[in-house]
Amino acid sequence: MPRRIFERIQAAIRNAAYDVTLHAIEEMAEDEVDLIDVETSIGNGRLIKTAGDDPRGARHTVHGIGADGITPVGTVGRFTETGRYLIITVYRVTEP
Repeated sequence: MPRRIFERIQAAIRNAAYDVTLHAIEEMAEDEVDLIDVETSIGNGRLIKTAGDDPRGARHTVHGIGADGITPVGTVGRFTETGRYLIITVYRVTEP
């Protein structure tokens, strides 16, 4: 099942069926990561963890490499009631 979830996340990114919270945008600016880095990291990344303790839906943590081929980028997101993927936060991965 995790593979299917990750494929669904990647499809949402490819099809621009996602949204980004203001918090995620602020974190992107703070960590000097842009939207292309986020999209690229999800495209080449892997699903690290799924947390099901949020009443709004399971949160998925994805780690991958940004557009520069070097910067490790992490994202946390979830699917909304409408089926769109919501990127909740973005960060530079500092641990393996």
